[in-house]
Amino acid sequence: MLPVKPAGATDRLALRTQIDENLRRVYDEVLTEAVPDRFLQLLDQLNTTAPVTADAEK
Repeated sequence: MLPVKPAGATDRLALRTQIDENLRRVYDEVLTEAVPDRFLQLLDQLNTTAPVTADAEK
């Protein structure tokens, strides 16, 4: 005979499964989104700007 799970345990498992599925779906959607042009421009500016050294800050 299989052990019987309390109703609360089954509800928690179903809720956890639903949360897992939703998080995976949202994560997958974010991975496929394009990076905004403004963000790419800012990254390009950071890459082309001379790095600030500790000596230059003094």
